[in-house]
Amino acid sequence: MASYHFAVQVVKRSQGRSVVAMAAYRAGERLHDSRRNQVEDYSKRRGVAHREIMAPEGSAHWLTDRESLWNAVEHGEKRVDAQLAREINMALPHELTHQQRLELVRGFIAEHFVSRGMVADFAIHEPVVEKGDNHLNHHAHILLSLRQATAGGLRSVKTREWNSDSLLRLWRAAWADHQNRALHRYGFDAVVDHRTLAVQRAAAIERGDRDEALLLDRLPEVHIGPLARQAGLHGQILVSREREVGPRRYRQPGEAAVRRVRKYPLYDRGSRLSWTKGIVRQNGQRARSTLEQLQFRRARLERKLAYWDLRAKYGLDGKTMKHPHLVDGVIAGRRGRPLTAHERVLQLHAAKRADLLRRLLTELGNVLRAARQQSEGSLIRTRTFSDWVREIGDAIMRDRGRELDR
Repeated sequence: MASYHFAVQVVKRSQGRSVVAMAAYRAGERLHDSRRNQVEDYSKRRGVAHREIMAPEGSAHWLTDRESLWNAVEHGEKRVDAQLAREINMALPHELTHQQRLELVRGFIAEHFVSRGMVADFAIHEPVVEKGDNHLNHHAHILLSLRQATAGGLRSVKTREWNSDSLLRLWRAAWADHQNRALHRYGFDAVVDHRTLAVQRAAAIERGDRDEALLLDRLPEVHIGPLARQAGLHGQILVSREREVGPRRYRQPGEAAVRRVRKYPLYDRGSRLSWTKGIVRQNGQRARSTLEQLQFRRARLERKLAYWDLRAKYGLDGKTMKHPHLVDGVIAGRRGRPLTAHERVLQLHAAKRADLLRRLLTELGNVLRAARQQSEGSLIRTRTFSDWVREIGDAIMRDRGRELDR
């Protein structure tokens, strides 16, 4: 099924990053970084299915030239801690064709970025399975200018309104909406949702959709980015360490401004690959356990239904039913004669209970189908993940074989 991923980061010079190098890598091109007097050559990079720059109508024509655009951004920022661009990484529906995905990305960029005055440099990447990529991992990288585009180039001041949390929430929701409309337009039932699994499940419970709530009862997986994937490819172990995050703030009067320290080693759970593997395994175990519990409940309800159906048919009381060896004799004695008033009361009561059990079994059957779907989905996900891990292992062995050949 289609999956949702929409990650945003600001490209910062303080992190040693060059937006020219980033643009070259994502587009798979050879660009000259004039500020650092360095050539960034990624022209042999595989997996780049499409590259394009979209700019507002009436803006300077050179803004659609990748090398000119990002070199202008680099030279326009003087500070050593300058923010250079905004990058968005988003998953694309693998159900669609390449042309359909391209139309989807263009439409979203035009409506939410270019219409606000941003220049958007985007590249669509296809999975390269022999490099260890998941075969469903179609995605797009978008580099956005932090200054509005004009007929003379980029404005001298940044547009701070683009940094708001409310705008980010709008983009996240809009991307889900754009994908769902595209999937529906091309005849797919798949649906994506930008909300967390917990929020989606709470909403399903609130509207009484037990099937959907059951399907959403799973742990969220950890995103395995390029750094973690490359580490896995080369057999490296990434070690967590404490990192300074956020802006510098004054804690006490007279003291130097400091940044918040995030202590990653405290909640390190190993590599992202092994962490995700554990989550996939837990989700599979949870799905199987839920399915087994529901099957046990259905068997118990079916036994109860058989009990009350028998009482409803012959007007039997509870005392008789406690002695199974007497039931056949009582039934034989009531054949051929009308039921007494008391027996009809017992029959009516038993019929109501049987009817209630049938409704419960129908509801349970629907939930059970959802549980089977969840279990099958977990099994498919486990197999897909295992195949992907195996592909990474094969890539590692091929890489090591090439090293030995040298």
